Amino acid sequence: MIPLLHDFDGETVLVVGGGAVGARKARTFAREARTVVVSPEFADRDFGDAELVRAAPSPETVADWVGRLDPALVVAATNDAAVNEAADAAARDAGALVNRADRSGGRDAGSVVVPATVRDGPVVAAVATGGAAPALSKDLRRRIESEIEGAGPMAELVAAIRADLKAAEVAPTERRDAVRAVVGSSDVWKALQDGLSNARQEANRVMEATND
Repeated sequence: MIPLLHDFDGETVLVVGGGAVGARKARTFAREARTVVVSPEFADRDFGDAELVRAAPSPETVADWVGRLDPALVVAATNDAAVNEAADAAARDAGALVNRADRSGGRDAGSVVVPATVRDGPVVAAVATGGAAPALSKDLRRRIESEIEGAGPMAELVAAIRADLKAAEVAPTERRDAVRAVVGSSDVWKALQDGLSNARQEANRVMEATND
């Protein structure tokens, strides 16, 4: 498998199944997409901002839900293999991605894995084990979370610097060297703790030193 990032802004995600797994998937996608969870009952879990629809999709009717919502992704997360199989087939027929929560290991083309994800502003880091070791994914996510703390503000700072350098018509090679110097400076990372304004001042100092 090759990891890719997908922008779900403005898209719909259909989660079939309202158990603990369905709730976890719903929380993930509801941060960005319209997320609809269809299930006859719902676990006492946090579903985020997902829309909960109390209905009992069967192997014969799950395709109707896919056709009605036109999702970009269908998550099959019930405890009924026949319903999950029907949701999988309906998603593929509709040209949608599919995530089978009841499968691990080998997957068919067009299926996706939802990795353990860490976010800090615009910075996203994800880890997956192909379903082989979910506990390991969770542990690695915890470690990564501490490693990328503060990366969001740094990304915002670097984006502003790149835009300014490009507007000033600084050569691409010089822009790249300047940004690398800023990202690699422990002083800039430390200054970020006091806000972007202080960090920008320190970044300017680092870039001036790079040009000397």
